[in-house]
Amino acid sequence: MNILTISAHPDDVELNCAGTLVKFKNAGHSISMAILCNGDKGHFEIKSKELAEIRKKEAEESAKILGAQIFVGLFPDLGLHINKESVDKVVDVIRQVDPDIIITHSPDDYMVDHINTGRVAIDASFCATLPNYETKIKKYTKLVPIFFMDISSGVNFQPTEYVDITEEMPIKERMLRCHQSQYTWLKEHDGIDYVEFMKELSKIRGTQCGVKYAEGFRQHLVWGRIKPYRLLP
Repeated sequence: MNILTISAHPDDVELNCAGTLVKFKNAGHSISMAILCNGDKGHFEIKSKELAEIRKKEAEESAKILGAQIFVGLFPDLGLHINKESVDKVVDVIRQVDPDIIITHSPDDYMVDHINTGRVAIDASFCATLPNYETKIKKYTKLVPIFFMDISSGVNFQPTEYVDITEEMPIKERMLRCHQSQYTWLKEHDGIDYVEFMKELSKIRGTQCGVKYAEGFRQHLVWGRIKPYRLLP
């Protein structure tokens, strides 16, 4: 299968679903990561243009560990809105990747880039199936299942499906540590050590399903996107 993540910022996937992606990859599936915002606002000292370049390189380094195709920074941070421009750009990514599963942010996530990313992903994945919805890439694709990844804090998110990532945790952590520019930023802005923060939520989700570490998901349950069998690894 082709697995496509559509996330807001570099490091969102690593925090919330990278273990599952490693599991998919090890089972022989192809992984693509679309990161819609360039991460240019997340630092106290580095200015936006330089920071966007740094974060692109960090995201590429992480994707290389996974062996994933990557699309980075279609919009600046806080510049992603639910409109035709954003939908069309994501339609082109979807048509290029032709995914069998999409993983994106929950509409109940905690900040606007995440919320808008999830909404745009849903809209674009439908538009991508329409032959008469014209964008730069002319082919159309199929309607596919969508899963919402966990919210980084776990607040206001009750998973309905869990993936055991105990064996995949070392690679998930290695991928997250590629985003070195965010260590000081998250420490000072949010008061967290991002690796320990990630591990704490993974432990909580693991406790909920009886393993050491897990990632939680909710499926977008709407007509045309539901399968009568499990899709997550």
